[in-house]
Amino acid sequence: MNNEKFENTTIDEDTELSLNLFIVFARSYREIAELVRRDIQNYNLNPTEFGVLELLYHKGPQPLQHIGKRILLASGSITYVVDKLEEKGLLNRKNCLKDRRVIYAEISEQGKRLMEEIFPKHREALKKIFSGIDVEEKRLAIALLKKIGFYANNLDSQ
Repeated sequence: MNNEKFENTTIDEDTELSLNLFIVFARSYREIAELVRRDIQNYNLNPTEFGVLELLYHKGPQPLQHIGKRILLASGSITYVVDKLEEKGLLNRKNCLKDRRVIYAEISEQGKRLMEEIFPKHREALKKIFSGIDVEEKRLAIALLKKIGFYANNLDSQ
């Protein structure tokens, strides 16, 4: 093994803080995502199934092609998730009357009843997860995360 020492390089405070922010953000996200996953699992759904149902419950019928973009899911996975939710009786597919190439997913009556039962519990679980910060801190966190996301998105398109 090479015992050669590398020159100790110093990095500026901005770079150091950027590295630290990424680590803190990633760890926080992992912990929060795990708590959310466990909460959703209580309802015999996985996070993707819950995401699709939540979208349809709150936004109404959606073209299958748009669901993936709305819940950050690869288009190939949408068909599989929609199939599973349809098998469970939680959503229905509907053909678009104006364009036969477009198929909509809509939440079924059984799916609505399920969401009416579980969404308030899920909302309370999220409130508990984020109860470590107050309302103003939540507003600030939302604004800062949006700003970071917007900037990162613009970097990607350059």
